[in-house]
Amino acid sequence: MESGKRKFTPYVFLSPYVVFYLMFGLFPILFSFYVSLTSWDGIKDRTFVGFANYLYLFNPDSHFFRSIGNTLLFVAISLPLQIMLGLLVATLLYSKWVKGKPLFQLVNFMPYIVTPVAVGLMFNLLFDWQAGTVNKVLINLGLIEEGIYWLGEALYARVVIILMLVWKGFGYTMIFYLAGLSNISRELYEAAQVDGANAIRTFVSITWPMLRPVTFFIIITGIIGGFQLLEEPMLLLRGSGMGSSSAVIGGPDRCCLTAVWNMYDTAFGRTTRYGLGAAIAYGLCVIIAVFSFLGFRMHKEETE
Repeated sequence: MESGKRKFTPYVFLSPYVVFYLMFGLFPILFSFYVSLTSWDGIKDRTFVGFANYLYLFNPDSHFFRSIGNTLLFVAISLPLQIMLGLLVATLLYSKWVKGKPLFQLVNFMPYIVTPVAVGLMFNLLFDWQAGTVNKVLINLGLIEEGIYWLGEALYARVVIILMLVWKGFGYTMIFYLAGLSNISRELYEAAQVDGANAIRTFVSITWPMLRPVTFFIIITGIIGGFQLLEEPMLLLRGSGMGSSSAVIGGPDRCCLTAVWNMYDTAFGRTTRYGLGAAIAYGLCVIIAVFSFLGFRMHKEETE
């Protein structure tokens, strides 16, 4: 009898987690999938439409693949820049010539913990067409004669978002590279110094290969985080008046419409098409899963 109680005891302690997971984890996942198979505006009765919402994703009017392309563009440009800048700063801070390392680490990591709303509004103030600080500085330096409409032209708007993502994210990569550098044995560097290897040769032959697991982790998490991009571009462009009811969602020519922004606008914006919004969410989930699988597969092949 006593042994039976002991076997049952762990399940008693696990039951709160199981209950909360079923209520707030598994049930929303299953319910959202069911919603993706219906036509529903949140008020009227749900109408079952099967996979019509998923087929509609291939329609240009859904802006699904356009938003995916915009997101991939932002990730493909900003993530390598974050990695290079984060690795450079981490290498400098790890060297013995830099003093006050904790202060520099804090300053470089602070942008990452700033709320996305604050980041979007701050860059909106910096790159505003009429009163933006960037335009004022460029005009005072004589580099331009009149202010550049940063957030009103597709190319400039994308450049601003990429700069914003790099500024916010390189501190994240810096922290992980600092942790990776601290795990590299100093004996390897001492042996390379004895062999006469210079700093560049040491970095290429020792530092970079030893940091591959860290780089792989940063790439995977960076891709997943990039596909979740929403608040920064939304607040950046809405602060410039792009989010009004008469403006195009996603900036000029929808050049900055991200995948999650498209889902949010479809489900909770002007159309309130919950079924299509849920289908976009599941389509995005599949894309993230594919990129994650390919990344793990490539990493596995390299380590074997």
